[in-house]
Amino acid sequence: MSFEGTFTALVSPFRTDGALDLDALARLVEWQIECGIDGLVPTGSTGESATLTPAEHVEVIRRVVDVAEGRVPVIAGTGSNSTQEAVDFTLEARAAGADAALLISPYYNRPTQEGVVAHYRTVASETGLPIFVYNIPGRTASRIEPETLAELAETPGIVGLKEAGGDLVKAAHTIALAPEDFVVLSGDDALTLPLLAIGGRGVITTTGNVAPREVAEITRAAAAGDWARARAAHYRLLPLMQALFLESNPIPVKAALAILGRIPEPTLRLPLTEISKPNRDRLEAALAGFPRA
Repeated sequence: MSFEGTFTALVSPFRTDGALDLDALARLVEWQIECGIDGLVPTGSTGESATLTPAEHVEVIRRVVDVAEGRVPVIAGTGSNSTQEAVDFTLEARAAGADAALLISPYYNRPTQEGVVAHYRTVASETGLPIFVYNIPGRTASRIEPETLAELAETPGIVGLKEAGGDLVKAAHTIALAPEDFVVLSGDDALTLPLLAIGGRGVITTTGNVAPREVAEITRAAAAGDWARARAAHYRLLPLMQALFLESNPIPVKAALAILGRIPEPTLRLPLTEISKPNRDRLEAALAGFPRA
């Protein structure tokens, strides 16, 4: 199974009463696949995993797997700052039919690099599901260093990395040190093109919720060696990429999906709140020209 290309980090739609809207999620998944997306990533930070109950977490993964019906791979977000909880979430994702799991580096307790290695190796060995490491120091307050990632890349069952460290030099060192079959995916939409240029294999994208065809155009053009086409696609999307991060993810992307008619409501769970009026105006301007449902 290929884990290269464009993978959308799906939102978790909620009704106005705050309950999961699994029907809206199913419609979003179907549209993503129709648009030619390469894979789907439910229950990550874009999917508000921090405020899903354990039962909801499994519900979302199962619905995405059921709707996808094997047409594209599903990488389920199963991270936690508790190693045992991460193991439990990953086993649940495996039982629900996920093809792989994406685990954020442990946050708040800030383990040493040795602890990070032990965390991921434990999850990989106890679950048997292909594992993607997720490096995002802006959310975890700690960075996974290239040497640590290279060590993890040699671990059976650890197949790739979502790189959102914002440092292309460190990303380049990681790619240089890791085995050829270790898949590095961008975790920062605006840095996808340069990451592809230094050896990245794709992206796990927030922008893909809104513009799946357009994001996939970047990765496919780059894979074909057509860098002029990849650059053109990147610059067409750059204003939208920036607008979708005017406030904490997924506040803007849920607003964008509601504006485009892809989900009924932009409902969020506290402590996230509705997008501000000035930023909504900027977002609407960036959405000009994108098709409505």
